[in-house]
Amino acid sequence: NKGVGRVRFPRTSARQRDDEHERPKPGLPCAAWAIMPKNKGKGGKNRRRGKNENEDEKRELIFKEDGQEYAQVMKMLGNGRCESLCFDGEKRLCHIRGKLRKKVWVNAGDIVLVGLRDYQDEKADIILRYTPDEARNLKQYGEIPDTTKINEGVEEGEDLGDDDVDFTFEDVDDI
Repeated sequence: NKGVGRVRFPRTSARQRDDEHERPKPGLPCAAWAIMPKNKGKGGKNRRRGKNENEDEKRELIFKEDGQEYAQVMKMLGNGRCESLCFDGEKRLCHIRGKLRKKVWVNAGDIVLVGLRDYQDEKADIILRYTPDEARNLKQYGEIPDTTKINEGVEEGEDLGDDDVDFTFEDVDDI
């Protein structure tokens, strides 16, 4: 009656058992190591959220409407804000809207479309950033002035007040 009611399995060595099953991770309960997900690498959803999949696609050129103006970014201020010179002659503090933040990188010298505020004339919101090709097309169509330098921080003939400071080696030795 020794073998009745029991099922006997063939004997396996410890090495065979290790090959068939993963060894439990030290410090974790036995049930936890069996159900933990594998690392997929390269970060989580926030990394994927910032990617721009449609970078190479050509988009239709968007022209300004009422309450909008073209501008060139003069200086980035941080916290999603920048100082821009609008092509109506006004210098405005512009805010990058949430839809563009972390997806469209705005730099000094970029041509942008800003939405003017009814209640604050000295502030505006960046609605769209034009690529250099789109900015050249706007220049050809006469939407922005011909004197505009594309992809440069300072417009022609304008100075932001940053004076060049020259040092000589004698000045350094005196310090």
